[in-house]
Amino acid sequence: MSASQTTDVPTLLVKIFGKDRPGITAGLFDTLAAYSVDVVDIEQVVTRGRIVLCALVTEPPKGLEGDLRATVHSWAESMKMQAEIISGKGDNRPRGLGRSLVTVLGHPLTSEATAAIAARITKAGGNIDRIFRLAKYPVTAVEFAVSGVETEPLRTALVTDAARLGVDVAVVGAGLYRRAQRLVVMDVDSTLIQDEVIELFAAHAGCEDEVAEVTAAAMRGELDFEQSLHARVALLEGLDASVVDKVRSEVRLTPGARTLIRTLKRLGYQVGVVSGGFTQVTDDLKERLGLDFAQANTLEIVDGKLTGKVTGEIVDRAGKARLLRRFAAEAGVPLSQTVAIGDGANDLDMLNAAGLGVAFNAKPVVREAAHTAVNFPFLDTVLYLLGVTREEVEAADTLDVG
Repeated sequence: MSASQTTDVPTLLVKIFGKDRPGITAGLFDTLAAYSVDVVDIEQVVTRGRIVLCALVTEPPKGLEGDLRATVHSWAESMKMQAEIISGKGDNRPRGLGRSLVTVLGHPLTSEATAAIAARITKAGGNIDRIFRLAKYPVTAVEFAVSGVETEPLRTALVTDAARLGVDVAVVGAGLYRRAQRLVVMDVDSTLIQDEVIELFAAHAGCEDEVAEVTAAAMRGELDFEQSLHARVALLEGLDASVVDKVRSEVRLTPGARTLIRTLKRLGYQVGVVSGGFTQVTDDLKERLGLDFAQANTLEIVDGKLTGKVTGEIVDRAGKARLLRRFAAEAGVPLSQTVAIGDGANDLDMLNAAGLGVAFNAKPVVREAAHTAVNFPFLDTVLYLLGVTREEVEAADTLDVG
């Protein structure tokens, strides 16, 4: 029976609830099968061992509804469950135009924040069709399926409240692309890794404080990145090239970085990095982590010494966005299917060019401009914004992804 054929057809909503155990779903439909009803819709939720099972079915042949009701109630009682049966017509009301998925991350996720998010969705003209928990660790992540409002205005309405409520909110359009092949491109310094690579080099050159001051100003958007890059690299002139291996050993991955990449690769995603840092480090990360793409600036080395210069194409703010497009073309992935992750002002063009731009523990100017922000210190929480559950993450942890 088609959806159009069920519009005015008498239907019964059969609701079963109680302690979950194997065989409940099969048992209910075995009971209903004796009355030759057709299934129009099914919903089942299990929370802390309690099940709510709803079946929308067509009305049984004339004269049998009373018997069906009595039989279902008797079966439910035998299973120590409760049953409720409601008469009506047709299917669920049509969902409104506009489909979005709203992911909310909290640590903890408070009832106050949940109420505010739900109220804001309603005020924006949306209806919450389903709610699903993606993860309970290391943060609580829930996903709202929303209809009736377009994605962009819903995102604008929700993201403004997120910081005040102490949660992170991501709003993306719903559709088949959610599970399609995608490309994820990350910044490196203070995103994939906890460090600023230039500062690690500077520590060996004895000019760490000077470099850190310039780096901070550049990340805040107060200085032109290319000029600040040349100024910082110039301070490294004369440093022995053997320091490269020392810096590589000092690099600390951000918590959750390996899990993020391993899970993405297992799901068939391609993963790359772009960095205002240096290929002397990113090439090593690409090999260690099995990345598909990596691009950064290159420190010039002559006669075993750093010259204080960089060679080749400069990877700056505009360069990162350009590389995102290049990687997407090489990967055969539409730009709309890309995800960019970064923390600094020089990541903004890349974040805005991607289908989803994620500001990760970012500076205020970046959080305000990105599609969404993650303010928890675990990089793998980004997976929940892509609809990946904690169970899928843990399954990927047990598998060799090559």
